[in-house]
Amino acid sequence: MVNIKWEELGFSYIKTPYRYVSHWKDGQWDEGKLTEENTVTISEGSTCLHYGQECFEGLKAYRRKDGKINLFRPDENSKRLNKSAQRMCMPEVPEEKFLDAVKQVVLANEEYVPPYGTGATLYIRPYLIGVGDTIGVVAAPEYLFSVFCMPVGPYFKGGLVPTNFIVSDYDRAAPYGTGAAKVGGNYAASLLPGHQAHEQNFSDCIYLDPATHTKIEEVGSANFFGITKENQFITPISPSILPSITKYSLLELARDRFGMEAIEGDVYLTELDQFSEAGACGTAAVISPIGGIQYKDSFHVFYSETEVGPVTRKLYDELVGIQFGDVPAPEGWIFEVN
Repeated sequence: MVNIKWEELGFSYIKTPYRYVSHWKDGQWDEGKLTEENTVTISEGSTCLHYGQECFEGLKAYRRKDGKINLFRPDENSKRLNKSAQRMCMPEVPEEKFLDAVKQVVLANEEYVPPYGTGATLYIRPYLIGVGDTIGVVAAPEYLFSVFCMPVGPYFKGGLVPTNFIVSDYDRAAPYGTGAAKVGGNYAASLLPGHQAHEQNFSDCIYLDPATHTKIEEVGSANFFGITKENQFITPISPSILPSITKYSLLELARDRFGMEAIEGDVYLTELDQFSEAGACGTAAVISPIGGIQYKDSFHVFYSETEVGPVTRKLYDELVGIQFGDVPAPEGWIFEVN
């Protein structure tokens, strides 16, 4: 067994022994293989370097109480990767190939899947990049698909604690740009506003819709949700929002497990009073409760700046319980690795 203090893990890169690599050339993917090499050698003319022709995914493997390993909805990650690939003029990775690559990497690095009860998980990062000798603004002649992984600690070191966010003047993505694709350019655009938010002691930015700057779209690199005083679960809808697998899972759980009205709709800054609780959701954090939002000279507090709302906690416990195998999952949500 590897010598890692699982309870002390943060969310940072750790080299694990194996990763999967496959190449696309002349219209087809090769068989793909596991390798111990954690560096990538590509042409200096690769489109991923100059024109951002790339996309990626993020998912986790969870150690269950019985020692087995769960993947949470990896087929949805495969579908989203391929939608991103379509947007970036890249070849799709067949779902069977994607799932096989993820499972190979998890099994090859099984000793790095944290033990049940530590709060830690194995974070998995598939990515697809355009490579090869080219310099014009065109799609690449070749592509590389790879999957690597590392153990990460729980996002919340102090437990499920609300934090505050600030509305950014910057846009994360253009109205009809790449906002719905998981591509690096969206994250590059968020680095400066995120840095400025941290300098002002906020957890991250709230991004508004790029067309009118009147509606909430995303929270840092996560999706926003609010719980209304009428027990509705509302999350923004927009063509420039990344479709979060966590968000859609929470929408379904809110509706089917807790009898809430689950809505994708507009979330106007002027209507924040309708929400008794709010949060951000995504693979890394699962749910990050929002204490308050700063917008210009106004600061709006939801449930509390120090305590998590009861509905947010209930949704968090249900989702995490499903991921770790402690709560029965909706059909098709859990893939066993071994």
